[in-house]
Amino acid sequence: MKIKSAKFLISSPNLKLCPQLDKCEFALLGRSNVGKSTFINTLCNQSKLAKTSNTPGKTRLINLFEIITDKKPFILADLPGYGYAKVSKKEQDSWQKNLEEYLLKRNLTSTIQFIDARHDIQKNDILMQEWLKFNNIPCINILTKCDYISRNEITKKLALIETKFQNTTLAFSSKDRTYIDKVLKTIEDFM
Repeated sequence: MKIKSAKFLISSPNLKLCPQLDKCEFALLGRSNVGKSTFINTLCNQSKLAKTSNTPGKTRLINLFEIITDKKPFILADLPGYGYAKVSKKEQDSWQKNLEEYLLKRNLTSTIQFIDARHDIQKNDILMQEWLKFNNIPCINILTKCDYISRNEITKKLALIETKFQNTTLAFSSKDRTYIDKVLKTIEDFM
């Protein structure tokens, strides 16, 4: 599957204000600053499609992107990162409520959970994975920032995550485009 074009559709504070779209949809999950927006930009070969920042917690809305391919179009939903503590408890609770509502009530093809290759699997990642499994929500795992670790470490981390979470787990790097074809093939297999 090859991407022909991609465009930003809408930012929405909650599910109620998101348009109903008749396409396969993948919700992007992960800790703040794990690389979800960079993933969208790299995958679509557009440097400014999704806004990126070095400051955690910048994504505060549900951002929908339409991806047109040579096979079938699909939607990527960039959701606010979990695990970011530098916002008020009230705002964290609101994000949590909106995230749960979106994941439970939206007709998703799958979720894609991102895990930073530079760190051990975090407690928030494990809790999210357990919640997804409890609610029977499918998931693909993406190990991001793989350009920061050795190939040997990538292989070990991929095996660890795949064993622990029992999901398809793929490597990804915004600097190394060799991973893109495998990611697109996996997305296509879910559609």
